[in-house]
Amino acid sequence: MSRPIAVRGRLALLLTPLLLGPAFPLAPAPPAHAAHTPAGHGHGSRPTAESAESAESADTYWTPQRMRAARPAAARKATGAPRPTAADTPPSHPFDGLPQVGTFFWTDGSNTGRFCGGTVVRSPHRDLVVSAAHCLRSPDPKRHLSFVPQYHDGLKPHGIYPIERIYLDQRYYDLGTDAGARWDYAVVRLGAREDGAEVEEVTGGFDLRPYPGYAHRAVRLIGYPGNKDTTHPKPLDCTSSTHRYTSTDPAAPGDFLEIACAGYIGGTSGGPFLVRNFTGYALIGVIGGYHTGGDFPDVSYSSYFTLDTLALYLHAVHGDPPATPRQKVSSH
Repeated sequence: MSRPIAVRGRLALLLTPLLLGPAFPLAPAPPAHAAHTPAGHGHGSRPTAESAESAESADTYWTPQRMRAARPAAARKATGAPRPTAADTPPSHPFDGLPQVGTFFWTDGSNTGRFCGGTVVRSPHRDLVVSAAHCLRSPDPKRHLSFVPQYHDGLKPHGIYPIERIYLDQRYYDLGTDAGARWDYAVVRLGAREDGAEVEEVTGGFDLRPYPGYAHRAVRLIGYPGNKDTTHPKPLDCTSSTHRYTSTDPAAPGDFLEIACAGYIGGTSGGPFLVRNFTGYALIGVIGGYHTGGDFPDVSYSSYFTLDTLALYLHAVHGDPPATPRQKVSSH
């Protein structure tokens, strides 16, 4: 088994020529899909007026009432009886969250507020968040698309950040949520906050770790539940073990991380799988993958992070043009 790799800013820059160079075609081309997002500043520069205005507009739009009223981007998980497990399922509990973990908010084509989780990862330009692809794959227009770190109780403790680009693996866009479940992750590039600060400068970030292995004794799972009865929503926190789950559904093939934690209902998509490392935490997965995160509230899944994940991250670091939806070929 290969040794786990912790991806940090300097390592990303060192690996870029290998992964993205013409003689080493490990990265799919193009590997990502961009949602319709406002134009933003270039890497290494201060935010433009357009970017700053977008941050100001998002901050004004996303009032506590609108954030509380938002619905999950995807709510496939049932809220009924949990799937039986071999061992006792660890409980989850609400808490005020971590600065590096937050929520994406946007309005869909029907002007309904939506949300999904995301995690700030370390990057050279300090502006990247990792989430689940199934949250952001839809081509429907997304208005007021923004990220709120450590969202809880209708609060924006670290401000709000507009979205510049969304990177999805092309195979996930082409194959869809089931057949493409192995690539159910997204890397999102944020614009600066209204005062010009990049998200990682404010919140810090976690290492992104491809090939983390499947078996971990202590994984921290954080997710934002979509519950219409939650007046003041808080994220859920749980620590449990993970193992390898090989899909038995031919429509959704692949190997995934599986974790048992109670109460992770629809809405927790995009939330992080975190393991301890020398710098704090490393991100080894996000709620998604097999059946967009699972069919039961007490069992959750993640796609397995590989070189495909790393390549997507590096495309986002370099600001490469994301892929666009392929045009359907007429049969006539």
